[in-house]
Amino acid sequence: MLTIVIGAGPSGLCAAFSSANDNNQVIVIEKNNKVGKKLFITGKGRCNVTNNCSNQQFIDNVVNNKQFLYSSISNFNPSDTISLFNELNVELITERGNRVFPKSNHAYDISDALKRKCVSSGVKFHLNEEVISIEKEDEHFILKTNRNIYYPDFVVIATGGKSYPLTGSTGDGYRFASFFNHQIIEPVPGLVGLKIKEEVNNNLNGFTLKNVTLTARYDGKKISEFGELTFYQNYLDGAISITISSLINRIKEPIQLEIDLKPALSENQLLNRINKEINEHPLEPISKIIKGMTSSRFYDFFVNKIDFDINDKCIYFSNEKKFKLINLLKHFPLTYLGLMGFDRAIITSGGISTKQINAKTMESKIVPSLFFVGEVIDVDAFTGGFNIQIAISTGIAAGKYINQITNYL
Repeated sequence: MLTIVIGAGPSGLCAAFSSANDNNQVIVIEKNNKVGKKLFITGKGRCNVTNNCSNQQFIDNVVNNKQFLYSSISNFNPSDTISLFNELNVELITERGNRVFPKSNHAYDISDALKRKCVSSGVKFHLNEEVISIEKEDEHFILKTNRNIYYPDFVVIATGGKSYPLTGSTGDGYRFASFFNHQIIEPVPGLVGLKIKEEVNNNLNGFTLKNVTLTARYDGKKISEFGELTFYQNYLDGAISITISSLINRIKEPIQLEIDLKPALSENQLLNRINKEINEHPLEPISKIIKGMTSSRFYDFFVNKIDFDINDKCIYFSNEKKFKLINLLKHFPLTYLGLMGFDRAIITSGGISTKQINAKTMESKIVPSLFFVGEVIDVDAFTGGFNIQIAISTGIAAGKYINQITNYL
């Protein structure tokens, strides 16, 4: 028997070594010149390989199609991943948020370990080879590349999504799936910056606001996240921004953004603080109060939204103006222009519809012996090692099933 895995990312590598046996030859076809190319840039080059949490905590961090992942995560969970790399002599460490990294801080150790596991299992690699088309006649596939024609019994599509296209993730899997009339949920960037209209000056560029709440409002609903928010010249980044991006990237209604700069203080507490400042410094300009309530690097950006004279003395600070300031501190508005592109996105949201894939085996419900694993499927999660674990778990699920079938043939 012959199994061809298209793509040498974590999902493809895991599908490859777990499907290989004496009755099943496995070939991984990769258009890049090395395996695991995208792994090298994950976790800022350190590779956040999984999240050391319970199965339910893991599922709680999945954004789309949680139910679909129950089986694969239950059968190969974060603890199993940690054990796998320990067996492969890769020492791991768990950091803030239960994020798991190689102790060496080198993503290479993760990709190299998976490659070694494949080689020891008898998997062959065909690098610098690109799949052009896939067809199926009777029980065999006809798979054409820029170099060869193959007739595999099983095909595993592990091509990733569209994020970081320079690593080879250019949406090839969607094209292959369309050969067999699979439904493609529109791919959109996930875990990515939010574009804004407001002009960010050089002083604010790269500045991070800490302990703030970012809220996206749409159609009478709202999504809020608390944490750090970083400003760049035309977009927002940072943990809460990229989290919200994955929660709004499929929303078609207009979206409004706002920041609560003082989430720990109520409006009444802010009013009391302002009145205290007025009583202590009645002849100082109102700008003194504002400077005391905002970061120096954020100050100019903030006061651009104020529609009263901040140079008036505090004794002339009317209640109307006080409430305008308080409202701006609690609901600082930003004009949302959309998401940054796939070249900046950590993951792809969207892909092959899960309704057409067997959740236990990753096999197509339309085409027997055709499998989809990893980011090419319409599943995605928050940042923190969850998406690589999805790739590993779905790859293992497909590989084990193929292994089981071929062992009995």
